[in-house]
Amino acid sequence: MLFMENIDKIILLTILILGIFSFIFEWMQIEVTALAIAGLILLIDVIAVKTMGYDTFLLNHHNDIFKGFSNSAVIAIGSMFVLSRALVKTGFLVFFADFMYKWAGRWKWFAITVVFFIVSILSGLINNTAVVAIFIPFIIDICNKYHLSPSKLLLPLSYAAIFGGTLTLIGTSTNLLVNSIIVQYNQSLTNDLIPIQEFGMFEFTKLGIIFLIVGTIYNIIVARWFIPSRAIVSSLTQKYHISQYITEYKVSGNAYIIGKTFNEIQNEIEYSADLVKIIRDKKSILTDIENIEILLDDVIIVRLNADNILKFKSHCNILILPDIKMSQDELEGDNHVLVEAIVTQQSSLVGKTLTQANFRNVFSSFVLAIKRQQELLRNKVSKIRLKFSDTLLIMVPKDKLHKLKDSVNFVVLEELNIHLNYHRYWWLSVLVIPCVMFLAAFNVVPIHIAAVLGCVVILAMRTITVQDAIESINLSVIFLIASLIPLGIAISHTGFDKEISNVFLMLKDFIPNTTNGKYVFLAIFYFVTFILTAFLSNAVVAIILTPLAFIIAPELNSDSRPFLMAICFGASACFMTPMGYQTNLMVFAPGQYKMKDFLYIGFPLNLIFWGLAVWLIPKFWPF
Repeated sequence: MLFMENIDKIILLTILILGIFSFIFEWMQIEVTALAIAGLILLIDVIAVKTMGYDTFLLNHHNDIFKGFSNSAVIAIGSMFVLSRALVKTGFLVFFADFMYKWAGRWKWFAITVVFFIVSILSGLINNTAVVAIFIPFIIDICNKYHLSPSKLLLPLSYAAIFGGTLTLIGTSTNLLVNSIIVQYNQSLTNDLIPIQEFGMFEFTKLGIIFLIVGTIYNIIVARWFIPSRAIVSSLTQKYHISQYITEYKVSGNAYIIGKTFNEIQNEIEYSADLVKIIRDKKSILTDIENIEILLDDVIIVRLNADNILKFKSHCNILILPDIKMSQDELEGDNHVLVEAIVTQQSSLVGKTLTQANFRNVFSSFVLAIKRQQELLRNKVSKIRLKFSDTLLIMVPKDKLHKLKDSVNFVVLEELNIHLNYHRYWWLSVLVIPCVMFLAAFNVVPIHIAAVLGCVVILAMRTITVQDAIESINLSVIFLIASLIPLGIAISHTGFDKEISNVFLMLKDFIPNTTNGKYVFLAIFYFVTFILTAFLSNAVVAIILTPLAFIIAPELNSDSRPFLMAICFGASACFMTPMGYQTNLMVFAPGQYKMKDFLYIGFPLNLIFWGLAVWLIPKFWPF
């Protein structure tokens, strides 16, 4: 009987546990996991209502499943992606940073500190992954100038962006999401209950500035003395251990391969072999080469495992040219260059293989290897599903490099061409974000409406194209948050939030119900938040924990705001794992970091921020 009375909570707990395991072990892409959670909730709710006689089950109504896509946080986040793209496109951010850097450039560490401060301030205004994307090449340039290993500054760059996200309401998606949950909570209240005030645009700033100052000092200290210098490799082919895998073959008179395409040969062999290019009459062919018939006297350049070099020669009855190993200079030649490119979060290639994305033909380029965190992938590269933050080693014709650099799919790790792009009404892109913040800060209109109006202005004035706007929206983040909002509704509707809260409140028997006791509960709340964020998406953590703040605070005779702030700051400031924040993933491969680097550098910073938060949150937002 007890089982049947709690069947809705048991089912929801099962869905939640499966979802958490999928997030942690990456059974599916995180947005697919979120969609699967929403789909399961809807399916079970429909079955229960239609066949088991329930008036409501997991949701108030089936239409609750779609509320995520009309949620104010989702609208605001999507709009800010567009506004961020318009601002980045002007080149103003790097131009301004370069100006400030040159002004402070006589003093190395002072100049680096100035750059970190600029990154933090910008991250409070626009999406911080966009800021990190444009500043990674800038930081690498600084490292080259001062003869520093990029590992010294790239992790602090990510941290600087995280500090900046704590400055404003629009600094992180977590702040906007928690604010939207407050709005939903207020709408569900009866008339005799006092609603919770929504967050102000700069309400986070007073604690955010302290985090920024303390964090920047920490950044400079660890960058100078504690972050290890990874050896700077002299060439990309050495860095990716590529040379032993690239082989030149000459197609001689009786070669078996004559008249066949490389695709046909691939179907005949049992090992991985990728055609890099065909040299015919001293001209390189790079496009659609797998489907071109091989001719007599062609030179084919093939990437394959060293153990299979002779096997491939024997199968095709072709000659190995004297230079079996190719250096970076030989690979690049007169018309090609090797570049590294990071797959961005909004890249259309995420979840696809290079073959599925038709990469070769779209970008006229060839991927030689992939770095995924600490893993170097070189076999069957075209069959590997790409992930956000993968770093690709790409051979590209010099006249096609602009395709990669202009694409929202990649951050190309190459020297920046710093200049302002004086396109139509470019200055509007610089002014519109402060105007949006002004409208929201003075309660003229809510933030999501202000952001949409900003998008209307820049699109109407053609400072950004509709195609640019569409490509700038990170659908992964949008689908993740929109799909998780029904989970939050189900948690509240079933009373599951009360069950979780009761686990926390069991500690009341051991903690005195005094001001000091409230500090202990706040410390526990913040600690749980940043530990969960280290392994789960911060959106997931916010969805689960925010309803608990509404329940736990009254039981402690406290205002809920300190606990809501603990969620916002704890979920937005996680430093100890690459998964803890998207910007950490972005710098992982370019900085050649290891997992232990994040723990060694990030965990002490998490503890420092934990102490600061527990001490200062009640000062700014009293119990």
